[in-house]
Amino acid sequence: MRTLDRYLLREVAETWLAVTGVLLVILLSNQLARVLSQAAANDFPRTVVLSLIGLTSAGYLTVIVPIGFFLAILLALGRMYHESEMAAIQSCGVGPAGLYRPIAYLGLFITALLVWLSFWAIPAASARAQQIRTEALQDAQFGLLEPGRFRTFGGGNVVFYAERVDDNGILHNVNVFVDRTQDPESQGELEVWVATRAEQRGAGQADQMFVLYDGEHYKGVPGKGEWQITHFAEGGYPIRLGEIGGRAGKAGMKSTNELLQSSDPRDRAELQWRISTPVMALILMLIAVPLARLRPRQGRFGRIGIAILVYFIYSQLLAAGRAWIEGGVPEWIGMGWVHMAALALGLWLLSREAPFGKKARPVAVPA
Repeated sequence: MRTLDRYLLREVAETWLAVTGVLLVILLSNQLARVLSQAAANDFPRTVVLSLIGLTSAGYLTVIVPIGFFLAILLALGRMYHESEMAAIQSCGVGPAGLYRPIAYLGLFITALLVWLSFWAIPAASARAQQIRTEALQDAQFGLLEPGRFRTFGGGNVVFYAERVDDNGILHNVNVFVDRTQDPESQGELEVWVATRAEQRGAGQADQMFVLYDGEHYKGVPGKGEWQITHFAEGGYPIRLGEIGGRAGKAGMKSTNELLQSSDPRDRAELQWRISTPVMALILMLIAVPLARLRPRQGRFGRIGIAILVYFIYSQLLAAGRAWIEGGVPEWIGMGWVHMAALALGLWLLSREAPFGKKARPVAVPA
């Protein structure tokens, strides 16, 4: 590579790493808050939290890598235009083709990275994150009751509380609250079980049984004086939670081979989305070079607003195309026209510069 090519490549690559890092930190802060909120609500262990943050954050890379590359080209070349470096480069006979050559090296690397992320890494990470989340929820909801803490079941309609537990796993001073006010067949009844001892059978499974000893059962409608009170020596209360529904069938968690063999519109839309990510990076590279050109005395960030608008429209049209494919629209109509429109925009911007493939004419410097 020529010295100039290495210089351009280094400038764009360093800017791309910086921009991508900043965007990743911003998105990670949002993801961190969401995962910590879910972990606090379900009492996830620390290892589960760290794993979920790492795996779910990987999905952001297909979003921030293309926009980071797009902004990196604009910022790097914009600085050169602003500081008159580009004028010196063009006076040496470097035209648009000369600018694309070093940037294309980085563009090919980023495209290959996005292909690996979109087709293999991120689907596997999403499936693994869902598996970890499901296992953690099962441990939180189906596990042993902890003394001194309220545990809800059945979507919050059943609440268990035990004051303490002995070495044999027997719960003492147990209270069970069952809210049936939302059930039309129960006529808004509320049940309260109070027992001196209880035993949890089937912990860790979807179907459990709580056997209560030496207690009382209260049943009635809140606000009314008629309550049924039953004394019992032994009573059982079943908890049938069913399996926690994972989203294993979600298109984003399926492998690329599964998507290729599927005819489901949602799977086809997901496949087109994975293809669109690296294609989008290449087209944005084409648009960025002519868009980075600044007029004399124009600020180095003068085109950033336009660039963000271009990316926003591009990405939103792709999202709309994905929704159309999920609705049954042919795939080439859903997303293909969006890439063609963006490519036409890039070629039009490039046509306003020096003819592609033609070197700029060196400027004659008077003696």
